[in-house]
Amino acid sequence: MERYNGLGTGLSNLFLLSDAKSRSICAENYTGEKSKAGMATEGMGKNCARDLGEGWKVSPYFMLEAGQTVTIADIDGSGAIKHIWTTVNSRYVILRIYWDDSKLPSVEVPMGDFFCNPFSTHYQVSSLTVCVNPNKGLNCYWEMPFNKKCRITVENLDINPYYFFYQVDYVLTEVPEDIGYFHAQFRRTNPLPYKSVYTILDNIKGKGQYVGTYMTWGVNNNGWWGEGEIKFYLDGDDMYPTICGTGTEDYFGGAYNFDVNGKYTEFTNPYSGMPTVIRPDGLYSANQRFGLYRWHITDPIRFEEDIKITIQALGWRSGGRYLPLQDDISSVAYWYQTLPISPFPKMLTKDELEII
Repeated sequence: MERYNGLGTGLSNLFLLSDAKSRSICAENYTGEKSKAGMATEGMGKNCARDLGEGWKVSPYFMLEAGQTVTIADIDGSGAIKHIWTTVNSRYVILRIYWDDSKLPSVEVPMGDFFCNPFSTHYQVSSLTVCVNPNKGLNCYWEMPFNKKCRITVENLDINPYYFFYQVDYVLTEVPEDIGYFHAQFRRTNPLPYKSVYTILDNIKGKGQYVGTYMTWGVNNNGWWGEGEIKFYLDGDDMYPTICGTGTEDYFGGAYNFDVNGKYTEFTNPYSGMPTVIRPDGLYSANQRFGLYRWHITDPIRFEEDIKITIQALGWRSGGRYLPLQDDISSVAYWYQTLPISPFPKMLTKDELEII
């Protein structure tokens, strides 16, 4: 029987022994090296540990300064990222992940959006792949294998520094050559032009599977906003997609406007959720805003050559007619695919990212 390599996330393989090597990177061990954690003599906790010395939480975090880009993980060899934890849910800190020899990032997403919490306030998320716990404990459980190398950077677009607490848990192990590499891409359109569709993903070439969507939706009209259909164009689809949804709330696992007794109802579960509903306060907070996720864990959408994903923004107008909306919409697309990757759209500036 072939030796278990430590990959996979199911309960059914937890009892299998493996030669995979467990490692972890944080501010107490920037390299993840064996027997090198907790050795800091300098760090943000030095004064707190002045009576205790080395090994007593001397370096629990670092300061990510305004305009600074920092490499928080640089791993050589084959293996897989198993878990990422941080407390930084800012939309102004950009997470990038590079696989193997690629000069282009396969992940380029604002931290808050990547962890389904871009609104600078804690919103509980209880899913299989993203968990957000009190208070702003952001956890990612997407497994991310790599054959040669993994490099993770964070860029601070803000004018303010951040206390950067983080941990990257991974294994060093043999990885099949035919793996799909984890990807995540951010987009925003504000406002969506009249009678246009919102593009979640485009210009993706290669073989892979689409595994998840996170969206924020700022509504600029009265009434229900989610009649629009999501469409997946696969492997050469032109005018018409292979997969077409029946409504925005339907795609995110809800029904009938998420409306219970005349009120939008938050929910979060392993595969889908609407953990965020921001309601107008009658004063300065004038717009409704929503945060929604849908993970295709048991139903990944496979593609052989290419994939494009769009979603309509539709409400209602007089006479029982659809109203094409001009809303503030952003998204994160999550998928696995072969390398190389096509260049992503240029990351937005701080002002273009700001939720106002």
